[in-house]
Amino acid sequence: MEKLKIVFMGTPEFAVGILDTLVQNHYDIVGVITAADKPAGRGQKLKYSAVKEYALAHQLKILQPTNLKDETFLAELKSLEANLQIVVAFRMLPEVVWNMPKWGTFNLHASLLPNYRGAAPINWALINGETKTGVTTFFIDDKIDTGATILSKAIAILPEDNAGTLHDKLMHLGCETVLETLVLIANQKVIRIPQTDASDLKTAYKLNRDNCKIDFSKSGTSICNLIRGLNPFPGAWCFFKDDANEWNVKIYEAQFIEEPHSLPIGTLLATKKDLKVAINDGFLMLLQLQFPGKKKMSASELLNGMTFDTHTTVF
Repeated sequence: MEKLKIVFMGTPEFAVGILDTLVQNHYDIVGVITAADKPAGRGQKLKYSAVKEYALAHQLKILQPTNLKDETFLAELKSLEANLQIVVAFRMLPEVVWNMPKWGTFNLHASLLPNYRGAAPINWALINGETKTGVTTFFIDDKIDTGATILSKAIAILPEDNAGTLHDKLMHLGCETVLETLVLIANQKVIRIPQTDASDLKTAYKLNRDNCKIDFSKSGTSICNLIRGLNPFPGAWCFFKDDANEWNVKIYEAQFIEEPHSLPIGTLLATKKDLKVAINDGFLMLLQLQFPGKKKMSASELLNGMTFDTHTTVF
């Protein structure tokens, strides 16, 4: 059995969980590739990726190329003499990179491929009301998330799950799946399973301002799924408007109440403790939200210091 020499590629916290599992299981990590430092915050200080923070703390060799086809970077990558590369939440690789090591490059993706290829699989599984998701390891090819799969493991999505809780569950499941994948590769027992495309495949589109905005004309179930699918990040949002003000508000938790009414969609009803919005098939009870310049708070906490007039609408 040939010893694996691994280059790990990733950026966010999800990738840190996998990298830590490799380190704790004494795999030889000969290099870590992560995103370049970026200015952030009011002071525009350079911010390290979560993977870089971890790699620094564990004295792992770090590469941060801005151009994955740069000759200097490719020469340095080749000098690491890795025979396997693992990618978790990084970016699309050119063939000269993914085809470099002897045993190839595999990716851990947080969905049951071929469904939910793309940048935000955890969020979209929740937004679309799925009751099951999972993780898949697959060999990278020249398209996004289309390579031959190695292993898939499924997990139930519970009604109380949001993007944060599901992220953590899939990260732990991903750790197990990556370790099992490494055993198969080391023992040359991998069976490559080609992905089969179909017309009804669901896609994990990149999240943006438009697809994170709440559409109150949709059903209460759909709205609640959007909200939990974007909690805690980036957060579903909408506008609150009265005769004098308009606020951009993020909604992090809500409850659908099925109840007939004759109110216009978007009417806001406020008591001393509760906020609810009239929607097509009932009311949306707002449980946790965030106004500009304020912290996240429950509706009752918000109403302790803020009142809404009877003409306030939500859209």
